[in-house]
Amino acid sequence: MRVTFHEELMELEGSLQQEGDLVVRSLRAAAQALVEEDPGLADEVIAFDDEVDARYFAIEVGIQSLLARQTPVATDLRLVLAILHINLHLERMADYCTTIAKLTKLVRETAGEPRILEALAGMSRRAEEMIRVALESFRARDLARAESLVELDELIDRANRRSVEHVLELGAEQREWGLRMLVVSRCLERIGDHAVDIGEQTAYLITGEFREFTDASHPGELV
Repeated sequence: MRVTFHEELMELEGSLQQEGDLVVRSLRAAAQALVEEDPGLADEVIAFDDEVDARYFAIEVGIQSLLARQTPVATDLRLVLAILHINLHLERMADYCTTIAKLTKLVRETAGEPRILEALAGMSRRAEEMIRVALESFRARDLARAESLVELDELIDRANRRSVEHVLELGAEQREWGLRMLVVSRCLERIGDHAVDIGEQTAYLITGEFREFTDASHPGELV
């Protein structure tokens, strides 16, 4: 019975990694749609969210079924809880990608500021890197790699703060576009925060103690 339990748990963890791959694809496409001002690609990102949601719900159901038949303890229980939390973080990341795509469609008739678009593209690449680092650290049970997310997150936070400065420099005719880009920047910053949260779950799985790496998750703030 225990062999079957661990096999199911491994399958769920594999599905979680696949969900992460879907989120990376969604983020990359959302950033491309924004920079290239491609509403068609933005529509694809919005539709693709259904695939991420389907994977999210499948993992949730799998965990519920597992807990209904088994009573995991110690490391097994920590892994189950970590999968539940990471599953939610990935689904939220995909939601932010959808928001970016929707904003892309809203500003399609407004000329963008190349400097701001370039900065957002850079933030997107950094966010993608953070997702990959977070998932790889979880897969490998690598505490040092998980903790490295803190420094990567600070880079995104700085870029987000610079975005505000750049938008304030825009003329009146681009102000509405700029304000929407601030939301995009915020979405990317929050994706980074969720990656840090995944790192914290990895640390919890390895050490058995939960601790926040930094204040990156902004406790009490709506996500």
